Amino acid sequence: MAKIKVVLADDHVVVRNGIRMLLESEGEIEVIGEASNGKEALEVAQQLQPDVLILDIRMPVMTGLEASSQIHEYAPQTKVLILSMHNDEEYILQSVECGASGYLLKDTSKEEFIKAINTVHQGGKFFSGDISKVLVESYLQAKGGFQDKPTTKVKVDYDLTKREKEILAFIYQGMANKEIADRLNKSIRTVETHRFNIMKKMKVNNVVELLKKVEDEQVLT
Repeated sequence: MAKIKVVLADDHVVVRNGIRMLLESEGEIEVIGEASNGKEALEVAQQLQPDVLILDIRMPVMTGLEASSQIHEYAPQTKVLILSMHNDEEYILQSVECGASGYLLKDTSKEEFIKAINTVHQGGKFFSGDISKVLVESYLQAKGGFQDKPTTKVKVDYDLTKREKEILAFIYQGMANKEIADRLNKSIRTVETHRFNIMKKMKVNNVVELLKKVEDEQVLT
């Protein structure tokens, strides 16, 4: 099985070395290049055409967000995963607007890091824990809160299991993975797996698209 080829971009060499060691301890991932700023990251990505480009959000010369918005011009097939110490709404929403496939905090676990890389490599989106909650809350604010659904809207069945519908209802209410796991007395990983399956069945790429589809197609009624 071919390894997932990754390029790392961070302006701190120590951070890059640590991430490289963490990722390459897994046989399925190979770090094929590194960069110290966004501009260099684009040049390295153009030369090496990695599967995934991991970008620190704040770098000199060009930020990770700026690089993410331009990556399609240099490496059209490369997916971007933003890595940051910031969980504030502005950065998270900007990453979505810039085309990033995922957003991880630097204190994330090794397991979640590996899962994020696999998810974005396979064409999915990965926004962990509180990050997803920020996206949900932003959507709620933009909508002014969910309104009663007009009866003219069409109900669509996506063949969700009873548990998947239960978790979808919690996501719809703006709950983060940890809150859902605590409510159901399940592990966060179990909730994340259900969440991934829900999004795959409903053919959406992120939580905002998921919420819009739930509302437009009366999935929970």
